[in-house]
Amino acid sequence: MSTIIRTEGLTKYFHDPEPFKVLDHIDLSIEAGQFCAIMGASGSGKSTLLYTLSTLDTNYEGNIIIDEKNLKQLSKDELADFRNEKIGFVFQFHYLLPEFTVLENVKLPALKLGRKTREEIEQDALEKLSLLDLQGLENKKANRLSGGQQQRVAIARALINEPRIIFGDEPTGNLDSTNAQRVFSVFSRLAQEFKQTIILVTHDAQLASQTDRIIHIKDGALVDG
Repeated sequence: MSTIIRTEGLTKYFHDPEPFKVLDHIDLSIEAGQFCAIMGASGSGKSTLLYTLSTLDTNYEGNIIIDEKNLKQLSKDELADFRNEKIGFVFQFHYLLPEFTVLENVKLPALKLGRKTREEIEQDALEKLSLLDLQGLENKKANRLSGGQQQRVAIARALINEPRIIFGDEPTGNLDSTNAQRVFSVFSRLAQEFKQTIILVTHDAQLASQTDRIIHIKDGALVDG
């Protein structure tokens, strides 16, 4: 496998109310197609690491190289294009638009990217929904779904542009154990069958044990993994 993410001395400070080092010279390599869990105590820096790696937080020191591109060398517009094309993100809360249908929610990132026709985007969206066992719910309003269904729609939305990397911030945190396992199994399948790189923050050690690799972080530094 080839390295898809590499960090060199990744360091980040929070400055309010006073300077605090939240990430401490992290050197990390992640291989393409790996399913990784990031674990650590509350306040350890795991979510900050996730948001920084995913390009959602760009205020850091050191280097992040993704798919052979140093993110520091990209302009704001280039970084936005890179994010839309290469990266999918699933949050703890699904952030679906409740007044939109399932299909409309899934299509939105692809319509924004504008790389395909509307017909192609709709076909892609239907395929992603089928992959996640959501066929038949296309025209249902998002607010009429169960919590587990809503999170799977959020995953379908993250997949619509066929990103090389999917990040998740506690994506099963609001789900019961049955739906949490179902969602986790989806991520595992994406890594195994579609060779997508999956990086999730989780507190659930039982779920994390199902990944290829657990990255432990403590006080802003890597412990192991």
